[in-house]
Amino acid sequence: MPQTLFKVDLTKPMSEQELPGHNRWHPDIPAVVSVNPGDVFRIECKDWTDGQIKDNDSPDDIRDVDLTVVHVLSGPIWVNGAEPGDILVVDLVDIGALQGDEWGFTGIFARNNGGGFLTNHYPEAAKAIWDFQGIYTSSRHIPGVKFAGITHPGLIGCAPSHELLAQWNKREAELVNTAPDLRTYGSGLSGDQPVLAALPNPNNAILGQVPASDFDRIAAEAARTVPPREHGGNCDIKNLSRGTRIYFPVYVEGAKLSMGDIHFSQGDGEISFCGAIEMSGFIDLHVDIIKGGMDKYGMINPIFKPGPVEPHYSEYLVFEGISVDEYSGKQYYMDVHIAYRRACLNAIEYLKKFGFTGEQAYLLLSCAPVEGRVSGIVDIPNACCTLAIPTEIFDQPILPV
Repeated sequence: MPQTLFKVDLTKPMSEQELPGHNRWHPDIPAVVSVNPGDVFRIECKDWTDGQIKDNDSPDDIRDVDLTVVHVLSGPIWVNGAEPGDILVVDLVDIGALQGDEWGFTGIFARNNGGGFLTNHYPEAAKAIWDFQGIYTSSRHIPGVKFAGITHPGLIGCAPSHELLAQWNKREAELVNTAPDLRTYGSGLSGDQPVLAALPNPNNAILGQVPASDFDRIAAEAARTVPPREHGGNCDIKNLSRGTRIYFPVYVEGAKLSMGDIHFSQGDGEISFCGAIEMSGFIDLHVDIIKGGMDKYGMINPIFKPGPVEPHYSEYLVFEGISVDEYSGKQYYMDVHIAYRRACLNAIEYLKKFGFTGEQAYLLLSCAPVEGRVSGIVDIPNACCTLAIPTEIFDQPILPV
């Protein structure tokens, strides 16, 4: 087994770990360990909420989750020899649950605290707990379903440079200023308009081993971990499991690689926002460097080569959505957001005919290995998005007869 370079104690918050990680992006957060190109090593991770969600039947912890805490990350890891302009090559050798903690959760966040893709249809908090049996999982909260997961890190990336961080903060602040009444992440929604971006927020910032003299400055500048950006980050790509190779652009000396938000399984889109099966766990990694790789390959964002590990379901039921608003019937031009939402809503309404509640179906589409596609993007005025559900995950036939 590879040497564990970052351990977590699940009884303690990230800020109190022997080696504390972080929950913001900033180039001045010190690395906690260093590795050499060619090394294989293990990193342990807490779940993304830092243990706020419990294995019980109440959704109150989902309703009341403190979003200023997320995402707690393990790292940064200094890779010797990595310099700005290089590519950091990261192989995901193995991923799994921590012993004694073989369970996970999926949630619908309350509309006034995070929300989700279908928050106007499902505004109240809900939760499903999943128990793991090897590669399979099932839930007492969504009976009649069992499936194999594709375990993966939802969030992995390198530190930004000061220049890149400034770009993030400038462009995201400009976006937020287009809706001045919706400034704070977690403050709710207004009609169909979500909070537009999660701007820097020093409240509950965890900055690893940053000296006290620098803490306030870094906390005020550091970017939230909520979206994916040029460095990687919260990409939530469900196929990045064992055997995956990721090519990261390096923006700072040492690369400063961090990771967390491990998922036992996820559907394309992770539509309920807390929509994967979230878990604590470990990741075994191998790293290498391609010198000068960013210029050589024209790289701005990471490049991913998924591994061969995934469940091989052979039969799917596919639901279509188009760019027509479900409330007003208004026609939109090639709007894939609306089209994918309609595909999801069509699938939920269908599953309700087989005994599932809308909330159960919403949670299931978020975390089961469903396949989402932009199937058509040229046939004006409707984009066509599809959502494919593997029929073999159900213990009853669900085809129309």
